[in-house]
Amino acid sequence: MRDAADLASLIARHLPTPGMIATALPRLSLFRADAPSAPLPAVYEASVCLIAQGAKRVALADQVILYDAAHHLVVSLDLPLVGHVVRASREAPYLCCKIDFDLSVLTDLVLAGGGPVDGPAPVLASCPSDPELLDAACRLVALLDRPEDAGVLAPLAEREILYRLLRGPCGPAMRRVAAGDSHMARVARAAACIRERLDAPLRVAELAGVAGMSPSSFHQHFKAVTRLTPIDYQKHLRLQEARRLILGQGVGASGAAFAVGYESPSQFSREYARLFGAPPSHDVHRTRMEAQSILVA
Repeated sequence: MRDAADLASLIARHLPTPGMIATALPRLSLFRADAPSAPLPAVYEASVCLIAQGAKRVALADQVILYDAAHHLVVSLDLPLVGHVVRASREAPYLCCKIDFDLSVLTDLVLAGGGPVDGPAPVLASCPSDPELLDAACRLVALLDRPEDAGVLAPLAEREILYRLLRGPCGPAMRRVAAGDSHMARVARAAACIRERLDAPLRVAELAGVAGMSPSSFHQHFKAVTRLTPIDYQKHLRLQEARRLILGQGVGASGAAFAVGYESPSQFSREYARLFGAPPSHDVHRTRMEAQSILVA
């Protein structure tokens, strides 16, 4: 049975330099860092993150989680997190694989009875990585070397990974998101609606209708699940999408602001600086300098 060291070897072979790649397998991404990183806000999709080497810290509002090669991170619904690598070096780089959840498979497993229904259910949690889970992850990543087999075997490996997560201590939250009538699943539907209509004004009454709750109950449950108010959740998503447009596609700050629903460029700049530590122009310069220093190193 393969372990974290085997997973690290597989990831390092496919990602020999720092960065991240979306692989040929549709829900599998690989990450590498050769040094600790600064805190960086990002949207984490519903997924499991398995560190093979190194360690990372993530924060959601006042909740902070540190995880490493002995623990995996489960994100049960899309969340705006702040994460940074805290242990990495050239000799022992941070190596991680992220597997996004296939909700249809997850729902199928839940209906089939894949795991206990009781216990605490935080939407962001770190749990011990057991040998069976690591072995299944190794088999999934290893399929990058065998594309002729991946179409048949990758869905089986993903299904096993989801099954083992459901059977583990992080399973209750995943089950409740997949169960359509739970409060967590209703919040997840509303959160998805916010993401799909990111540039639209946020109307709590409309979102409450999507969730099947009264506005007051919706606001209470949304914050209990995500640790953010609906407005703060939307704000984080808007700013992170704007940053992606600015850094990834070269869109100007004003264009990015309007694209995600801001009407005031000055308000956008202020809120951008509060989240990312610098206004858009300074953030672009800082990010490019950091990228150049990695290349030079």
